[in-house]
Amino acid sequence: MQDIRELDGRGIPGGYVASEVFQTAARTQGDAVGFHPDALFVAHPIQDRTDDEMRALAEAAFGQVLGLITRPA
Repeated sequence: MQDIRELDGRGIPGGYVASEVFQTAARTQGDAVGFHPDALFVAHPIQDRTDDEMRALAEAAFGQVLGLITRPA
């Protein structure tokens, strides 16, 4: 989150992708550092997915990921 904050402060848009079970942790960390970057939460779990399942997940999220990095900072 600190890296995203640094980039955002320089006018470089960013965000992060995490699985949905980390939403509460992300909010907690954001509260602690006083910064809530844009985020995309995807279905959990990740580690048990096949390559084809990961490709499908990435393809489904691609447009949203582009939105994270092309929006004004």
